[in-house]
Amino acid sequence: MKSLRFTLRVAALIPLLCLYGCGDSGIQEVREWMQQTRQQTRVMVKPLPPPKSFQPFTYDAKGRVDPFSPDKLLVALAKTRGTGLHPDMNRRREPLEEYPLDNLQMVGTLSKPGKTYALIQAGKSIYPVEVGNYMGQNFGKVTRITDSEVQLKEIVQDASGEWVERDAKLELQETQK
Repeated sequence: MKSLRFTLRVAALIPLLCLYGCGDSGIQEVREWMQQTRQQTRVMVKPLPPPKSFQPFTYDAKGRVDPFSPDKLLVALAKTRGTGLHPDMNRRREPLEEYPLDNLQMVGTLSKPGKTYALIQAGKSIYPVEVGNYMGQNFGKVTRITDSEVQLKEIVQDASGEWVERDAKLELQETQK
């Protein structure tokens, strides 16, 4: 126990002895250098550019429609709603429109002269699909069929209730052995 105390005291004295040996000569040189640098350095501040002149604008609302009027907003929305994109709700639905796209799988293609069909599996049934057919629950119309995928244009509603088009595709599924 006494040897441990002695070792700790010696360990505490070693840094003090090292600091005592340094002296003030190194510190004095640093102080002289700092003073010399302060005297030689000139501070240069660029002048600020003059402020831009402000031209006030007076809104004269006489004879004009209030741009923040709810009536004006309703009129604008009514104009865009009737003329935009929308699905054909009156056409006869096709069998593959009963299934979400996630539940459909492309399992192959068939080719006849001038026509290519994609083979789509829904449940345990396989359906031939050609360009122009509909599939999926988002009014997806087949636009292109290749050996590896079926490309569709779906019509969905966005957050504001407007109908928008989006691209979708079904890729050929590898057979599981």
